Amino acid sequence: MTRRAGICNLIAFTCAAALWGGGAQAQSQESRKPNILFIVSDDTGYGDLGPYGGGEGRGMPTPSIDKLANEGMTFFSFYAQPSCTPGRAAMQTGRIPNRSGMTTVAFQGQGGGLPAAEWTLASVLKRGGYHTYFTGKWHLGEADYALPNAQGYDEMKYAGLYHLNAYTYGDPTWFPDMDPELRAMFQKVTKGALSGKAGGPVTEDFKVNGQYVDTPVIDGKPGVVGVPFFDSYVEKAAIEFLDEAAKTPDEPFFINVNFMKVHQPNMPAPEFEHKSLSKSKFADSIVELDTRIGRIMDKLRETGMDRNTLVFYTTDNGAWQDVYPDAGYTPFRGSKGTLREGGNRVPAIAVWPGKIKPNAKNHEILGGLDLMATFASVAGVPLPDKDREDKPIIFDSYDMTPVLLGSGKSPRKTWFYFTENELSPGAVRVGNYKFVFNLRGDDGRATGGLAVDSNLGWKGPESYVATVPQVFDLWQDPQERYDIFMNNFTERTWMGVVMGEEIKKIMATYVEYPPRKSQSLTYNGPITLSDYEKFEWAREQLAKEGIRIPIPTGN
Repeated sequence: MTRRAGICNLIAFTCAAALWGGGAQAQSQESRKPNILFIVSDDTGYGDLGPYGGGEGRGMPTPSIDKLANEGMTFFSFYAQPSCTPGRAAMQTGRIPNRSGMTTVAFQGQGGGLPAAEWTLASVLKRGGYHTYFTGKWHLGEADYALPNAQGYDEMKYAGLYHLNAYTYGDPTWFPDMDPELRAMFQKVTKGALSGKAGGPVTEDFKVNGQYVDTPVIDGKPGVVGVPFFDSYVEKAAIEFLDEAAKTPDEPFFINVNFMKVHQPNMPAPEFEHKSLSKSKFADSIVELDTRIGRIMDKLRETGMDRNTLVFYTTDNGAWQDVYPDAGYTPFRGSKGTLREGGNRVPAIAVWPGKIKPNAKNHEILGGLDLMATFASVAGVPLPDKDREDKPIIFDSYDMTPVLLGSGKSPRKTWFYFTENELSPGAVRVGNYKFVFNLRGDDGRATGGLAVDSNLGWKGPESYVATVPQVFDLWQDPQERYDIFMNNFTERTWMGVVMGEEIKKIMATYVEYPPRKSQSLTYNGPITLSDYEKFEWAREQLAKEGIRIPIPTGN
């Protein structure tokens, strides 16, 4: 053999080995369960982000989120619940909020929270061998059994239990008129950022207030961090987790990152003040949110783990326009707290290299409820048929993987809209048609200079229609302007039959799977003296037959 031939053979062998090694590595990565990075922002408007016509066009560039959309799939008919706690509960459990009792926001000191019997994304994925991690806003209760480290997460770091406003309650500069005793109570019961591992103690890392202060440690003890700096700790925790996860590439992970931005009060971190084009607090905070998401994605790519990671980004509910100008934008009617599209249709983007085609766009009905079945599917984990207390359970979640992989259509054809106290849905969408029974926060008046007065969100009273609901074609009229039930040239009254059948289906599930007790108190209308007297009469008559019914006392 000549020297030249030997060199050629050596080169060929080296190339073959490299190709075989690379192929083996790619095959090994393909056979491993995918990691899952789930990012959630707060109160982010559908129209705030670049992929939805916002971004730079609204004075707040979102290059990182734009890049996600370019790399993956953007959803245009993706639904959440109309407020924070039910929105997050629905995503964590894959169940409509009235099933878990998580229908409304609780205040600090109320205790309670997500029932221990509920499955979460983390507790289901744990069954598939996933390492699970949580950081940021939780908002699903403050009882020990309701915390992330008791709900399937191996570790929680800098978990925030409330919405941002709650951290200002005990701050005298925000509420100087508050009674000192009440302020002392709020300061006592409001928990700051919490960290802990499953089965271990929970520690309070630092208190949170509404000031521009960043002192996590004071004299060797937990200090105080202001609202403007909270998300920097969430970003830090996520990046540290990814660095650690890279050391054990054979163990799949699930990390849930929850930014507090852009729930009001929006106080951007100092380095983001006036960094947006419009230089408003909300716009600056969107720029901050986008930057922090970008840094986490940069770390994922730097470690090489992005090639085997499903990334999903969304927000918890529609834009909260009641707090304008410290609020997001939605092109739809209504806002957070209502059953209109503006309160429920939200941005969502999925990225999965080699699986989801770049720059894909989807307009089918999907929602946060569907993350449970989807994440379980990609992890190869069957959904349980019993809850964590061994009682029968039902999920309202559909597997989105055919949509993500381009192999099929969305299995979901219906979306039910709920507010806090509804067992039957206040609105229903089937295909492109939507029936609205609860007109809460919006009586249909023409908008204009007093637009905010006819778009009241939570401020608006519940207002139900009976036989004749409003009907909208969301393809032709996504802003729900033109009711076509009985006042256009082709009546859509026949859709009432379809909607009625869909409502029957969901109502039937409550018989076999009763909703859990509501986990937080809320005022839902007056209790009249006449109602009390009727109830007392019924109690007295039943007592004569030996049947005793106690007076309801709430929670």
